[in-house]
Amino acid sequence: MWVKICGITNLEDALCAIEAGADALGFVFYPKSPRYISPENARKIAEKLPLHVKKMGLFVDATAEEITFTCKEAKMDMAQIHFEVDDAFWSALKVPYLRVVRAQKSEDIESFKGLIRLVDAYVPSFGGAGQRLDLSWFEHQDCENIILAGGLTPENLEQIKPFGFYGVDVSSGVEREKGIKEHEKVREFIQRAKA
Repeated sequence: MWVKICGITNLEDALCAIEAGADALGFVFYPKSPRYISPENARKIAEKLPLHVKKMGLFVDATAEEITFTCKEAKMDMAQIHFEVDDAFWSALKVPYLRVVRAQKSEDIESFKGLIRLVDAYVPSFGGAGQRLDLSWFEHQDCENIILAGGLTPENLEQIKPFGFYGVDVSSGVEREKGIKEHEKVREFIQRAKA
């Protein structure tokens, strides 16, 4: 299973996640988030990381031009788009991107069906709140294109295994405090996800 550790704010946490086998790391470029990192600091971390690990910038309420610029500045491989946009926006983006569905009801997870997408629980503050999705919503869904986020922890990973999700994305479930990872939890999460 593909694993992304999100809300990286320092090099130690990034290296711990990579050593444990993370496929991707998330950097939050949303100034209102307690896990916010400046593009400059993200770049300093990204430059020290191996190429095979995807560096993903998370964005809320930014223009396609701002996102493209920030991703290039911060050496991100991909943008993760956490807000409602129109078709013109996708065309204007000049970097690879991941669509995010902030699900409030079961029908929402049908959005972008057939495309790789991240499905997170809707929270007004845009994620990182540890809110879980109702797993029954996924019972008759094709989950192989879905990266699941929202309220995941090393302890509840087993419950999601039978659905066959493409991957998982965790932030608060492996933290000691907002923006600081608990390394033991990071290792345990990745180990269980990959088992």
